[in-house]
Order: sequence, then C-alpha cells, then structure tokens
Amino acid sequence: PLVRLCRIPPYNSAEIWLKIEGVNPTGSYKDRMALAMAQGVEECGKIDSTTSILECTGGSTGSSLAFVCAVKRYNFTVISSDAYAREKLDSMRAFGATVLVEPSHGGVVTPDLWPRMISRAKGLVDSGGYIYLAQFHNRHAHVGYEMMGKEILDQIRKPIDAICGAVGTAGMIMGVGSVIRAKWPSTKVVALEPDSSPVLSGGAPGPHGIDGTAAGFVPPLFSREGVTDVLALPEQEAREMVRRLAREEGIFAGTSTGLNVVAALQLAEQVGKGGIVVTAACDSGFKYLDGALYRDDAR
Repeated sequence: PLVRLCRIPPYNSAEIWLKIEGVNPTGSYKDRMALAMAQGVEECGKIDSTTSILECTGGSTGSSLAFVCAVKRYNFTVISSDAYAREKLDSMRAFGATVLVEPSHGGVVTPDLWPRMISRAKGLVDSGGYIYLAQFHNRHAHVGYEMMGKEILDQIRKPIDAICGAVGTAGMIMGVGSVIRAKWPSTKVVALEPDSSPVLSGGAPGPHGIDGTAAGFVPPLFSREGVTDVLALPEQEAREMVRRLAREEGIFAGTSTGLNVVAALQLAEQVGKGGIVVTAACDSGFKYLDGALYRDDAR
C-alpha cells in the first residue's frame, strides 16, 4: 500500500506518501531484493543441493533470503552481528538459516564491523561449497526495487516532486529512483544517511544504530549521477519520528523509516503545498520490540 501522512506534515507543505513495505512476507522491502538475487543465481545455474547461498547482512536482508531459500529449498548461511536487532537473527534461524554472529563493539555498527563480516564471508567462499551473493555488488538488487518504483507510479499517477530513502546497499534509492525519473525527469532523488557516519556526504564513517544503513563505505551500487542530493540526518530525530509515526499516523516501522520521514518533511516544506514527496516505510516495527527503540521513550 501507498498511504498519505495525515497528521505529521505541516499544513502548507507538500503531500508525503509512504510505501508500506512492512506488509511483505517477512515485513521488509528486502524481500524484493532477496527474491531477485536468488533468481539471479538460478539463471546462472550455480545452485544445487551441495552448495549454500551465503550473505553478510544487518538483518532484514538475511530474514528475506532465509524466507526465499526456505521456499526454494536452498541451503542458506548468513553472517550477521549482535549490533543488529535480535528479532532479525531469530527470524533467520526460524526459516532454517545457519547464522554466524560477528561480535560488535558495544552493540553498535562501527566502521570495522562490515569489513570483518565480509572478510569472514570470503574465507568461507575460499573453503568451497558457498555461493556468495555480495548484496553490495549484486546488480539484481536493482531489479527487485524497480518493481517497487513501477508500483509507486501506478499508485500516484501524477508528477512526483521528490523521493528519498536511507542508503544501505543503495539498491532501493537507485532502483526506485531510476524508474521514477524515467517517467518524471525533474523528480529529486535524495539519498539519506545518519550524520554520525556521513560517508556519502564526504565525511568519515562512524558508529550508529540504524539497522540496514551506512555500512561505513560508499556502496558500489551507489551512483552520484543517479541522485540529486545526499542528506545526513541526526539518528535521534529518526528515533523520535518513528515513535510519532506509530502514535499519530498508526504506522509501525523501524528506525530507517524514521530517517526517511525526517528527510521527507524537509523536502515537503521545500516543495510546498500542492507537491508530492514519496518515501518508504522500510519494514515493520515488530522487528525492533526487543531493543530500546520503542522502550526508552516510555521511561
């Protein structure tokens, strides 16, 4: 579904529409990418009962791949970390994945975490029997998100002034953005990141707590030519916004969605009344109930 925010945006701002991706099978838009990547492996004819699909992930991609592999009866091994929501790790195991946990420093995403996870994956590949999807390099990620862009065009059916999205692999903002700009060339496509790790903005990587974003390097799928701007935003504002979304709009989502809406509000005020800004509610808030996202505000 694509729904319009009714209470949070100011009266004189543009309309803000959210793609509610939490209704995908595992509660995340990563289901789209996972299916496309698995189909890419099938097209190459590399998968059989003796091999295991392998991926490094902050959580949602792992849950999505575990689901897809369960349906397709593929073996799946995932390298993740205790820096990410425990619910995500548990859901991967529930779908039958083998989960290897790379320890974090202090329970947050630090600049060294992803390099360590990737190094561990390459070690397994060298041992044989694994097909490493390498989501940050996998062009099939675009294919999955292009369908999301086509759905948005079918649902809006009038010019879109801006679309924004938090960047992890960059597959969503690049895939959706390319489809929308093919229809409406003047649409602003804005990439988002936490300001504590502003790598896309030209800054240094740093620790943060927004799952699925800001891995500490510029993702290979990210293209400067494919976006019109990059915004680095405070994580705390994202956390406050995601609680407001639940209370004021009835939209239950995770921290990256809060980041998306903080940016969408800024863009909507710039565009002004009569305009349209689109972003995504990336996943379901049920993925975050074990952590502090919805608890610390109640104290």
